[in-house]
Amino acid sequence: MRLTTAHTKAEALIEALPWLTRFHGATVVIKYGGNAMTDEALKSGFAEDVVFLRHAGLRPVVVHGGGPQISSALDRLGIESTFTAGLRVTTPEAMQVVRMVLVGQVNRDIVGLVNRHGPFAVGMSGEDAHLFTAVRKHAVVDGEPVDIGQVGEIIKVEPGAVGALLDDGRIPIVSSVARGDDGEIYNVNADTAAAALAVALRARKLIVLTDVEGLYASWPDDTDVIDELSADELATMMPTLSSGMVPKMEACLTAVQGGVPRAHVLDGRVPHSMLLEIFTNEGIGTMVMP
Repeated sequence: MRLTTAHTKAEALIEALPWLTRFHGATVVIKYGGNAMTDEALKSGFAEDVVFLRHAGLRPVVVHGGGPQISSALDRLGIESTFTAGLRVTTPEAMQVVRMVLVGQVNRDIVGLVNRHGPFAVGMSGEDAHLFTAVRKHAVVDGEPVDIGQVGEIIKVEPGAVGALLDDGRIPIVSSVARGDDGEIYNVNADTAAAALAVALRARKLIVLTDVEGLYASWPDDTDVIDELSADELATMMPTLSSGMVPKMEACLTAVQGGVPRAHVLDGRVPHSMLLEIFTNEGIGTMVMP
């Protein structure tokens, strides 16, 4: 029995070899969110995966949002928060809370989890060293632009500080808050931020963790997950996707169109889904290729 188990483990390790060789030194941007971010066991599993990637010779960068955490903080403080066209309407008062939760709470939590394994994680906000510069983004309702406050669209990425941390062997943990040239601060979608950063860093992969198994071929009629598809195929499918999947698939599309060779949507509810995707022949989830 012990021998069988040992053989299985050895096979798994050997199967990882070509992938270890291929991705040695590669930068990988991971968008972290959803259940993987709120379930305790999944949280510590995520931290282990990121540290594993670092020890395996990859250069992981984590970009996170914190929708549920922001909502509960706004509720606690009695600040009303509404959504228009899937985007959170962000008043200056709400923006202070968004920044506090993302940078001061969620970011710290992730840094703490990763750093149980060594002196790796360094927290950053998109405001640091002009990492993300954004302009005000309007929601479109019935063809008309609607002002939704301090919600931003990234127009410029300065990845120098992230690159310096990677060169120093660190794991940057980036929260999706951006600065504006006008001195404003903006709440930016973390999927979009991860895609923009992956392009700017010339990453080899963008990995988006989500709460579904991947992209379904014809949801809700069946639950067949599409293993892989090209950017063109994805672009054709975009109008048919559910609202929750749109920012994630848009991020994958932006990344591969911007020169990132592979973008993946993975189920963050599956323990160690990242390792299965990167180091096994089958992989899991949906892969988008140029």
